[in-house]
Amino acid sequence: MAIVIPAEGVVLERVLDTAYSISPEGLSRRAYAKFYAAQMKTAWGHRHQRRFALVDGGDVLASATQIDVAAVLDRRPVRVCGIGAIFSEPAHRDGGHAHSLVERLLDQATRDGAGMALLFSGVRAESGQPNGFEVISTTEAELSVAQSLRHGAPMTLIRSGEEQDLAAVVAMGQVRATPFRSHLDRNVDFVQYAITKKRLLAGLGPARARHLQFFIAEEGITAAAYVVVSIVGRTWTIEECGDRDPSGARVGAILQALIAREPVERRPTIRAWLPPGFVPPQVTIVSATPSTNVMMVRALGSTVVQPRMASDDVLYWHSDIF
Repeated sequence: MAIVIPAEGVVLERVLDTAYSISPEGLSRRAYAKFYAAQMKTAWGHRHQRRFALVDGGDVLASATQIDVAAVLDRRPVRVCGIGAIFSEPAHRDGGHAHSLVERLLDQATRDGAGMALLFSGVRAESGQPNGFEVISTTEAELSVAQSLRHGAPMTLIRSGEEQDLAAVVAMGQVRATPFRSHLDRNVDFVQYAITKKRLLAGLGPARARHLQFFIAEEGITAAAYVVVSIVGRTWTIEECGDRDPSGARVGAILQALIAREPVERRPTIRAWLPPGFVPPQVTIVSATPSTNVMMVRALGSTVVQPRMASDDVLYWHSDIF
């Protein structure tokens, strides 16, 4: 009979053998193992992230990462069981083992007090939408940033973000999230974990293939706006951003300043998940398409989600994807 166990030791090595080969990060087997180990050494990852495997005797049938994260639903705190990096072993891919593993993890999470489940597209890609989950449509926007009237960098002083800025980043995020029915309750450890994951991808991948930029605009000595951008070739992905100005004007100015650093280069393609209603005045949405990262939610235990959530009800940043 198949059982669920923590993926450790030899089992973890077998899980990583499969996971790295079909993961979207493009890391080598050795780099993927370092990527996983480094996540688990962060303050947040050590306490809230675990890898599990469904095994039958000596066979590993499927594996998944479980995330225990705090969130808000209709202004009330709720514990969320996040499920990501779901893989079936190639020899057992047709047995429904990934679904079985997800269900067992959710059963245990419900007993432990989780009120919602959050899942991305791994299982759906393999064998259809899991039972009880509802898709929350997410849109990836392509952005155009207006050139400064001075044909150079705007009069905005920016610098690299540091650990000391994370409290201000969290405060900006809390204000931005307030109008939404559902959002993660992001604290300093979580934001540091999310940014660290992106830095690890840049550092462990092929040389110069990927970069991460974390920039701050200050007001006095306090961070007043920020952007976190992943760069692959000429494509920029805004992982997250924030601004004490509701208009987002300083976020727009940071983007203008970053583009102005390379005035002779072809302008990058900029993509982002932007919160509904948030478009900095310097930014124009060129196009919007359904995101390839499919978000799915499911109520657990006694939690009731009424009415059903739509995309405009949810605030979720690209850097929060697990």
